[in-house]
Amino acid sequence: MSDRRVVITGMGWVTSLGDSVDQVWEKLTQGVSGIGPISRFDTDQFSTKIGGQVPSDWQPVNIEKRELKRVDRFTAYALSATINAVEDSGLDFQKEDPWRCGSIIGTGIGGIEEFETGSEKLINKGPERVSPFTIPKLMCNAAAGNVSIRYGLRGPNSAIATACASAAHAIGEAAHSIRHGVSDIMVTGGSEAAVTPLGVAAFIALKALSKRNDDPTRASRPFDADRDGFVLAEGSGIVILEEYEHAKARGANIYAEVLGFGQTADGSHITAPDEHGRGAAQAMKIAISDGKKNLEDVQYINAHGTSTGLGDKAETQAIKLLFEDHAKKLAVSSTKSMTGHLLGASGGVEAIITAKALQTGTLPPTINLDNPDAHCDLDYIPHTARSTPIKTAMSNSFGFGGHNVSLLLGKA
Repeated sequence: MSDRRVVITGMGWVTSLGDSVDQVWEKLTQGVSGIGPISRFDTDQFSTKIGGQVPSDWQPVNIEKRELKRVDRFTAYALSATINAVEDSGLDFQKEDPWRCGSIIGTGIGGIEEFETGSEKLINKGPERVSPFTIPKLMCNAAAGNVSIRYGLRGPNSAIATACASAAHAIGEAAHSIRHGVSDIMVTGGSEAAVTPLGVAAFIALKALSKRNDDPTRASRPFDADRDGFVLAEGSGIVILEEYEHAKARGANIYAEVLGFGQTADGSHITAPDEHGRGAAQAMKIAISDGKKNLEDVQYINAHGTSTGLGDKAETQAIKLLFEDHAKKLAVSSTKSMTGHLLGASGGVEAIITAKALQTGTLPPTINLDNPDAHCDLDYIPHTARSTPIKTAMSNSFGFGGHNVSLLLGKA
């Protein structure tokens, strides 16, 4: 492994709580939920009627209407988050070597809305009415490709699709690209727009979603004994990764350092996690070793914490399995209690949250943790944010298929 250091110099997102990093961060530290009734389509026949929907009046920044018509919402979210992240970084890609700049953006599902639209046209109007933009809109690499095209990035360009681990996986691979000397700057993270009729119906069929329709802001309740499933959300989280000396030379603002990346597979079930947490524990162990840190150095974990019975228990078990006595000293929180679960975009949003926790010394809470599950017995920062300066933090992302990804970040 090369000794080239990787830092975060720009951040942007689109969430149910808004798209300003600072304003959404303020809401998260205040315990504000972005969960509400789904208004994008008629939910009368759906047993789940709530989600972390991007506000209906949301408008992407600096993207022409003509361009928007040629992309699915998941790509629009990624482009908007990227534009904000690039602006935040102060980069001018026209002054950079395009062969040293790239884009790796993950998604769990990709353009599902376009898939639904195209299928409806095919069934109701015939094959000749299917749009020529259907494939370019629904393909999982559309976000990464469009970002690359917009900025003329000619270095590494790919899409990661490892379900809910996709964005964190993309960030890890992008960091490796910089460490190994392949690139100097990478646009990375994830995007998802699965709050659609088919998306919601499919997760209902899996019995995965909360049905707390009458009390949506309290529906996502990780580690709580009264949880009844996760809340489907949408949006994008994009970070600009940069080689440390390159960033330093141009006087960039550095939010945090990407210290380590670990990934494993459970190898046991397509949707259920390993109940013993062995794969997740190993991913965290690899990330810590990759970052040349000790277990005791980790002070905070932004948990995957989806608000599912099996998942929350398995992650808690994984943390205790790896950290042993130190597990009780760790601060752990699930910000999905406020954002909902953004599937393949969650790791991008949560990498930003983890970087902000390192930068500000404020640890966001797990809201709605009123009655802790007896099997979930760690310090989950219930209800209220905590002021605790930290130097090393971890962000976990686990996905269907048994994918486990952990990112280790350090204070700048």
